[in-house]
Amino acid sequence: MNPEVSIIIPAHNTANYIARAIESALGQTLTNLEVIVVDDASSDSTLEVINSFVDSRLKVLVNQKNLGVSGARNQALKEAQGKWIAVLDSDDWYAPDRLEKLLQVATAENADIVIDDLHFIQSGDTSPWSTLLRQSGEQIHTPCQINAPYFVATGIYGQPGLHLGLSKPIIKREFLLKHEIQYDENMQVVEDFHLLLQCLVKEAYLIFVPQAYYFYLSRPGSLVTQSKVRHINQFIVSLNYFLQQDIVQSNSKLVHSLSKSLAVLEKNRAYYSVVEPLKQKRVLTALFEFIRNPYFLVHFISQLKLILKRRFRYYVLGDKLVYEISYRNNS
Repeated sequence: MNPEVSIIIPAHNTANYIARAIESALGQTLTNLEVIVVDDASSDSTLEVINSFVDSRLKVLVNQKNLGVSGARNQALKEAQGKWIAVLDSDDWYAPDRLEKLLQVATAENADIVIDDLHFIQSGDTSPWSTLLRQSGEQIHTPCQINAPYFVATGIYGQPGLHLGLSKPIIKREFLLKHEIQYDENMQVVEDFHLLLQCLVKEAYLIFVPQAYYFYLSRPGSLVTQSKVRHINQFIVSLNYFLQQDIVQSNSKLVHSLSKSLAVLEKNRAYYSVVEPLKQKRVLTALFEFIRNPYFLVHFISQLKLILKRRFRYYVLGDKLVYEISYRNNS
């Protein structure tokens, strides 16, 4: 009998965290599952930790060459036999009843995808400091459908919103197979956003559950703090991909959301193309980018109020979301 759920876990140099992720997967109240862990050419003891688990439901794949998070997930997808695919990053973990709760909603709603709220927790802390929904400002109290325009409109870079591209869904494997959807292996930062929007464009019925059963860890090196430009560039590539699709062009609301998000990203790219090298003391590079982006000053002045507001929220009010909620580099 095939498992109800296949949990896929890509892992690269997360020896200090992977045990908790696997324990949370194998410890689910829903027991008819398989856990597929892909060691993506780790250079630390990640594989040793993985192999220390003895459970017939655990499958281990080992890459000799690092493929990145998308490539590793695609390998796991090819091996998966479950009715549902559940995503788990190797430094995160599930609440014990997560899959049971989400599948109850999936069955009741006949959904193709179910996503829940996220607990945000700092490395070393014992309890979460907030959730994605709480920080978004959205008022959602019961499970609700999410469509493509809303998904994009509430995930605009640097602006308040639900940012469901951060979420870790459960997805019907049959839906992915039918529409030949997998992770884009050129995406190593916004891969979850890209895959979910692919599904929504193909009219997936997606339900958001306003309860948090997923623990999303912030740790040194896991967030894309080194290069916002790299993050923004991948986001721009993703949005342009969708804007070129005929099926997207027939949805005026989605085109509007994508275009608005793209415009914001372009402005932020111009800004960070100057600011990042300045912070790294690469003055000539910053000067070149300043000349190449004549609207930098206009954008900087227009954003000054927001910048000061963010710094006030972060340093005075302790609102960590202002800077720390980002798409992680899981490669």
